[in-house]
Amino acid sequence: MTAPSSVPPEFMQTLRRDGINNEDVLSAIRSTPRHRFVQGHFRSRAYENRPLPIACGQTISQPTIVGIMTQALEVGPRHKVLEVGTGSGYQTAILSRLARRVYTIERHPDLMRDACLVFDELRLSNITAVVGDGSLGIAEQAPFDRIIVTAAAEDTPATLLAQLVTGGVMVVPVGQTDDIQRLIKVVMTEQGPDYQELEYVRFVPLLSGVSEARNG
Repeated sequence: MTAPSSVPPEFMQTLRRDGINNEDVLSAIRSTPRHRFVQGHFRSRAYENRPLPIACGQTISQPTIVGIMTQALEVGPRHKVLEVGTGSGYQTAILSRLARRVYTIERHPDLMRDACLVFDELRLSNITAVVGDGSLGIAEQAPFDRIIVTAAAEDTPATLLAQLVTGGVMVVPVGQTDDIQRLIKVVMTEQGPDYQELEYVRFVPLLSGVSEARNG
């Protein structure tokens, strides 16, 4: 079985059924071919509603979770977005269709290299990709209107909250074990962060430092 050449209608129907109802988000997902971000024999399964393995022991998130996180982030066309954990680049590409500019940071150089190749192929020109320690954010580009974290932190990262504008939104999975993680939406008010629990999720952990490249 080969991957379809475009996003299948039934894939979009699944997202709608699972509560993704923001038309801008749905349009961004419809315009972003998930199979381009999956390699090897998993490419034929790109439009299944499940996470899939990618290189460096990481995963491309379940499409419904990508939709839920993107919808919760409330990205607008004037927003500057920080994404912590580029991974496959699929979430990045969706954000790039909604925001003015996306800064994405990844600790695995190999993943970033592969993701940037797809960004170039899809002609996504408003993405700035950085290899670095995502737990530190990108202080020199702060503040950000929106921050999304695609790995689970033990607690809401204070360093990243400090890079969020007043009125800004962060979406981050939080949990001290793989089995108990909650997706949290944080709105930075003038009085401080306001927290809302969205649902239970499972993500790889947010790690500090930068990994060594494995491939030439």
